[in-house]
Amino acid sequence: MITNLARNWWALVLRGIFALIFGIIAIVWPGLTILSLTFVFGFYALLDGIFALAATWSNHSHERWWLLLIEGLLSLAAGVVAFIMPGVTALALLTVIAVWAVLTGILEIVAAVRLRQEMQNEVWLGLAGLASIIFGVLLVVWPGAGLVTISWIVGFYAVIFGLAMMVLGFRLRGMNNTVMQHAAGTA
Repeated sequence: MITNLARNWWALVLRGIFALIFGIIAIVWPGLTILSLTFVFGFYALLDGIFALAATWSNHSHERWWLLLIEGLLSLAAGVVAFIMPGVTALALLTVIAVWAVLTGILEIVAAVRLRQEMQNEVWLGLAGLASIIFGVLLVVWPGAGLVTISWIVGFYAVIFGLAMMVLGFRLRGMNNTVMQHAAGTA
């Protein structure tokens, strides 16, 4: 598992960059209309799903490849729903985002537990999963919050998640370089 993740470190970094950009947009322009927020979220969820599926493709030989597949499909589904039904009410959008966040958070924590068995001191994916779950629960518990507040919650979550994915990706890049150097030395 770790070798495949290390080889595809760039997919995690790109997921992180897109999450970071989405988060900054949500924080800087909190007054976006719900329709704009729906499209921004939909675009992000589609990109996140594509990169999760790309990671699935490269990890298909691993016994738990299906976790990444489920995460990618959930992200794609959330993105498609956001584009197909952009006129949904704010509460419906929040419900879709909350369910997506909790489910992907659970899957990220499961993957993090597995990753800790192969990579020392790795907490970033677990923290990203925890942030996803907390974010989803906040949206469910606090559905009546104003659009600006919700935009900030969404933005801060995306920034935290994006940074965690980028740090994990770059740590894996370092592992990949070490593995490649070791392989070149034994060849």
